[in-house]
Parts: sequence; C-alpha cells; structure tokens
Amino acid sequence: MTTRHEDGQIRVEQRGHVLLIGIDRPEKRNGFTPKMFEELARAYTLLETSPDIFCGLLHAEGDHFTAGLDMPKIAPLRREGKPLLPVGEVDPFNLREPLRKKPVVIALKGICFTVAVELMLASEVAVAADNCRFSQLEVKRGIMAGCGATIRMVDRAGWGNAMKILLTGDEFTAQEAYRMNFVQEVVPAGEEFKQALEIAERIAAQAPLAVQATMANARLSLGSGWQDAYSKVQATQQFLYNTEDAKEGVQSFVEKRAARFSGC
Repeated sequence: MTTRHEDGQIRVEQRGHVLLIGIDRPEKRNGFTPKMFEELARAYTLLETSPDIFCGLLHAEGDHFTAGLDMPKIAPLRREGKPLLPVGEVDPFNLREPLRKKPVVIALKGICFTVAVELMLASEVAVAADNCRFSQLEVKRGIMAGCGATIRMVDRAGWGNAMKILLTGDEFTAQEAYRMNFVQEVVPAGEEFKQALEIAERIAAQAPLAVQATMANARLSLGSGWQDAYSKVQATQQFLYNTEDAKEGVQSFVEKRAARFSGC
C-alpha cells in the first residue's frame, strides 16, 4: 500500500490525444506546495514535448479546485526570491519563454482561490461549475498576485473590474467570472470535467499545427497589435498548406469523412 505524500501531487493520464493533468491534494483543498508547482511544470512540459498529445485538460480531485497556496510551505521560498517553477520546464502560467504552443482547457469547481484564478486566466478555454467561489485574495495576506492576474485580468475585464477584484480580495461567482470573460462556460456542479473534456477532445481532433499557429497568431496580436499579427499570416498559411494535415483536410472534404490528423 502506498502512502500519499503530505505535499500532494500532480497526476497525469493520456486519454487519446488529450493529456489529463490532475491536481491531487484534496485533503488540504488542493493547497499548492513547492512539490506540486514542480510537478505541474513537468506535466506541462510533457504536454508540450509529446508528439501525440494535442491538448491538455487541467482539473482537480475532490470538491474544490484549490484553496490557493500552502503559505507556510511557499512563504520561505518567496522571502528568498526563489522561483516556484524549475528552470527548463514549461511555465504553466505561460509568462516566460518558451511560451506554450499547445492549448489547455481547465475545469473549475468549488473553491478557486489565487493560483486557481491565474491558471484559469492562462488557459485557452475555461469551464466553471456553478458552485465556484473565486478570489484573488493576496492583498489580504500582505502580498500581491504574482502569476499573471495583474496583467490578464485588466485585459479581460477592464481596469475597474480588475481593480475591484485585485484590491479588495473579494469573492466572485462563476456567473460574474463569465460576465468578465474569465470563463467561457458555466455548467451545473459535477458536469464541469465532462464538458471540459468534450471541448478538449474537439480541439484535439483538429489539425494540431493549425491549432498551434492560430494560438500563436492570436497571441502575437495581443502583444504586438493586429498589423504585426497579420503580417505573419501569409507565410504561416503557406507553411500550413504544405503540411500533410492540410492534404488530409482536403482529402477528407472530398471523401466526405472526418479528417485523421497526425500533426505533420
């Protein structure tokens, strides 16, 4: 019989072309420890480097996504200015190079505090259970959000909405998260994983290189503006039209069948 590690773990499981990434410390409401941050980064690296995995699905065990950081375990590292994520692994928050190329869908439920909100904002598609309780409550602990909320919240919801959340630490609901463009779907509690998996599988069924190129161009538009993004479209399209997947896309259209993409 194996004993669960007191610092929790991140579980991974490949299901078809989707990588399930599970936050697993439900006895502590999935409070994040340094060990869990390291394993989460390794899971995202696995997603990026596996040629037969086209999409990730981030979810959590138990009744809650996460209550946030396990502060007694995290604070010593932060006081010393040490990073939570190992150098050389992919950043789950997508804030440092190399930026993630493959999409991630996230399934949220119950308590979704601090790091949960930032992982939500870093994902491509977010599905929230209607019982979600969100809070970016760092100011209540004498610190600030450090994994992207100060950047992405303003972009998604506007200055006033973002400041109300960031400066008060107040909770907000799944419906409020939907209104502010933080989540794309709200479903009855218990259905969030199923719905997120369906979306992830639909993404994974598309041509992987086309999905990645679409993400990259949209991200370029956010960072450099639409003109810079558009200037890259012709070269990217030429590349895509010469891939095996584009040939398969045309052939499947002619034969009136579902395409079978390989990522080549």
